[in-house]
Amino acid sequence: MAPITPEEYDRPLSAGELARRSGVAVSTVHFYEAQGLIASWRSAGNQRRYARDVLRRVAVIKVAQRLGVPLATIREALRSLPEGRTPTAADWKRLAAHWRADLDRRIALLTRLRGQLEDCIGCGCLSLKVCRLRNPWDRLAEEGPGPRRLDP
Repeated sequence: MAPITPEEYDRPLSAGELARRSGVAVSTVHFYEAQGLIASWRSAGNQRRYARDVLRRVAVIKVAQRLGVPLATIREALRSLPEGRTPTAADWKRLAAHWRADLDRRIALLTRLRGQLEDCIGCGCLSLKVCRLRNPWDRLAEEGPGPRRLDP
């Protein structure tokens, strides 16, 4: 793809161009917009148009999603930016630091899960012999529903 000229830099992007440049499907662009993560306006021909800085927003959204950050949390973070502007490097650093604790918690949970993957997860089903050994008389049921050995 050839670099854009200075004259083209201010030209808005169509949904297809935004999708192609950001590496997501057009349906994803529309979904992000419906979720309030990005914004567009309508051209005279009633087609969606996006400012070029939306490319950075989509990049931030994609990276945050890869980290496992829920869309609601991403939306809240993007709304915290002054006047809804596109995140700067400093903004990303702040957002990433905020999400780090949750990411560390999820890494610890996944590490525990990996260690127990072939073992009883404490579901209380009592259908496996190992469950009866690790959860005699379904004692974990007193702690609440779900896989008790995995949930902190």
